[in-house]
Amino acid sequence: METNLRAIREITEESPFKGTEVSCGDSLVMINGEQIEDIFDYQYLTLDEKLECVFERPDGSRYTVSIDKDSDEDPGLVFDDGLMDGYRSCTNKCVFCFIDQMPPGMRETLYFKDDDSRLSFLQGNYVTLTNMSDHDVDRICKYHLSPINISFHTTNPELRCMMLHNRFAGESLKKVDRLKEAGIVMNGQIVLCKGLNDGAELERSISDLTRYMPELQSISVVPVGLTRFRDGLYPLQPFEPDDALKVLEIIHSWQDRIYEKTGIHFVHASDEWYILAGLPLPEEDRYDGYVQLENGVGMVRLMLNEFDDAYRSLRFIIKPHEELSIVTGKLMYPIISGMTEKLMSRYPKLNIHVYAIRNDFFGEKITVSGLITGQDMIAQLKDKPLGKRVLIPENTLRAGEDYFLDDITVTQLADALQSRVEIVKSSGYDFVDSITGSGLRLGKKRRN
Repeated sequence: METNLRAIREITEESPFKGTEVSCGDSLVMINGEQIEDIFDYQYLTLDEKLECVFERPDGSRYTVSIDKDSDEDPGLVFDDGLMDGYRSCTNKCVFCFIDQMPPGMRETLYFKDDDSRLSFLQGNYVTLTNMSDHDVDRICKYHLSPINISFHTTNPELRCMMLHNRFAGESLKKVDRLKEAGIVMNGQIVLCKGLNDGAELERSISDLTRYMPELQSISVVPVGLTRFRDGLYPLQPFEPDDALKVLEIIHSWQDRIYEKTGIHFVHASDEWYILAGLPLPEEDRYDGYVQLENGVGMVRLMLNEFDDAYRSLRFIIKPHEELSIVTGKLMYPIISGMTEKLMSRYPKLNIHVYAIRNDFFGEKITVSGLITGQDMIAQLKDKPLGKRVLIPENTLRAGEDYFLDDITVTQLADALQSRVEIVKSSGYDFVDSITGSGLRLGKKRRN
């Protein structure tokens, strides 16, 4: 079973193994006398120019192939499993775990909890460190893998054990010291739960985490997501606007202090806090180059700046004349509405309907667009004026797929609404281009 995970699916045309006895279905076992544990061993060991590789055929027989290559040349082997090893499932039972709040009857992959440090490097996942052995830390330091994204949540060991429901959760924080000593770049996040790790505990966590700078380059603070499927789970409460103001007061205070000493803000509030508190979003300089963009920190500010940039360039296009609709979550509705109103004021023949989809599937407390389902869109849009096109945010779809979380496909949605459905990226340039046909996204490069 283990060797199958290292089975070769493809040998590229440019591969130095092309023309040797290596065949698809064979498994890679060793390189230059060292056992292959996973993809990181493969990537590290194949940097050598001379490779002596041991392969295993499906019948269990082994053979050796030696090749010469350039140090930066891709060996050209593609494996059945991206990690060349099994995915590690989470050993925690976090009080805020979103997967525990999923409704029954969804596809099996949506219920898998990963806590695999390798996915942090490959896909940007956040890991709690509780599933990481000393051997794993040794390999990260040996290969100098960076950055790693860490879910801290709290630096109070006893509270961390309680929140993660894991008696080793507090002790696992000591691994951060080893990562810092090895010069491993880190980013962190704190999922904030009302009455648990907010207030004084948040102050403590931020203070403790500053000791890991500069290797720890940023911390994001995001509010817990609560669905309606919480029977039997820890009784968490949603944050209210007054709570958001208090959270932002703590974060802004620390940002000012840290910036004065280091020139970076270090700790960042996700966009939801500002929208919930009814405060304007910070300016771009506050986000330190959008280092936590994929965690929802600065995404709205970046989109607004891109929109303004695109809007200033619209004088070169033919005036659009169309009725269309835009779908969003309740959280982003004021932002999206503001941008569309600006476009319609400039082009009176544009008629844009913006619809905030209420999340009946997961519950009304879930307000982000990324968790909108196909069935909620169908139920709430089928009797509404839509125009010729319905624009849907890209994050409602599974990455690289054409279906929503409830397995309804884009085609099924279009058929149910009797309107053309178009998927729009989160870029402000793409937003303007999708509405006006300006072609602006062709001339603009999004910042990462």
